[in-house]
Amino acid sequence: MENKPLARKLGALVVLSEAELGVLEGLHRRRRTFVAGRDLVHQGQSDQAAYILISGWAFSYKLMANGERQIVDFQIPGDFLGLRSVLLHISDHSIEPVTDIEVTEVHVSDLLEAFSQTPRLATAVMWAASRDEAMVVEHLVNVGRRNAAERMAHFLLELGARLTLVRLGSREGFACPITQYLLADALGLSAVHVNRVLRQLREAKLLTFRDGFVGFENYDRLAEFAQFDPTYLDQGGPLLPIDAAR
Repeated sequence: MENKPLARKLGALVVLSEAELGVLEGLHRRRRTFVAGRDLVHQGQSDQAAYILISGWAFSYKLMANGERQIVDFQIPGDFLGLRSVLLHISDHSIEPVTDIEVTEVHVSDLLEAFSQTPRLATAVMWAASRDEAMVVEHLVNVGRRNAAERMAHFLLELGARLTLVRLGSREGFACPITQYLLADALGLSAVHVNRVLRQLREAKLLTFRDGFVGFENYDRLAEFAQFDPTYLDQGGPLLPIDAAR
């Protein structure tokens, strides 16, 4: 169980007991795989299951009437896919794998049963959902108020922090399958502008993005440049130890 990204992520808030880890393990019964480039959730789809991403990357996006796309966020191992859609009974966005992915399918009945057995697990999942909402707020600030270089730096620092939480990144950097075209759709820039900004950050010796790896050349200076404060990601360590919840 210690190898599950979701357990690592939720463990940042709640120190789960062995029994609670067993309940969480029970959510991983239905394994499925999806190939890159084919939506697993469609905007407007009803009666949709949620998924827990085990391996690979995906992204959620809104499709406009004119065919243009706005990427809302990228999902990494340990993230829920389509959780809000299950609760609302209809999906307000689409989800597409960036790479081939492995997921577990979770029905609303699975969640309700797990939450009834261990309310602290429900608390942790609520925290994860609130954290996702906080990231969307930061993304709105990114697009609306930060210049292109700050926007890029902040977004990649956030991805790095999220990946570090599930042991897939560090202050040195992280493996990243995102193309410049996907970055452009997420950050409200053109692909040409993305290339120019990455070159600017590289020449400033702040970060590099080559051969599928984002390298933080000077993490502290990059964070200062982007005004990146990770407190909205709630990564200050476990807040609800086992004994405190009993």
